[in-house]
Amino acid sequence: MKRIPPAVTYTILRLLTFFVPLAILLLLGFNEWFSAIVAALIGFAVSLIFLRRSRDQVSEAIHSKRTGADAAKPHETPTDEEAEDDVVDHAAPEPGATDGKRSRRDDSATA
Repeated sequence: MKRIPPAVTYTILRLLTFFVPLAILLLLGFNEWFSAIVAALIGFAVSLIFLRRSRDQVSEAIHSKRTGADAAKPHETPTDEEAEDDVVDHAAPEPGATDGKRSRRDDSATA
């Protein structure tokens, strides 16, 4: 049996969080516009609080499809320190600078 894609599951759950409160409010006799607005607010709040896992699965599926990454092998992002070290290692040295130290002439010009 094939597994249902996370985007389909999330979409169905989001639609249910809107249409169930909408139907209840309409059956209670509230105005259509008022019912739609309140149902949208309820659906947003419920999905924000309770559908986090589904939302994360959808975002991972989209990321995997866009980057071609394997879901079993997590994508490794370099840490800030590694990124900074990489930039410093590949940076062009300043003209006239030796070993990354500033000369006395540079210090006196800035003082």
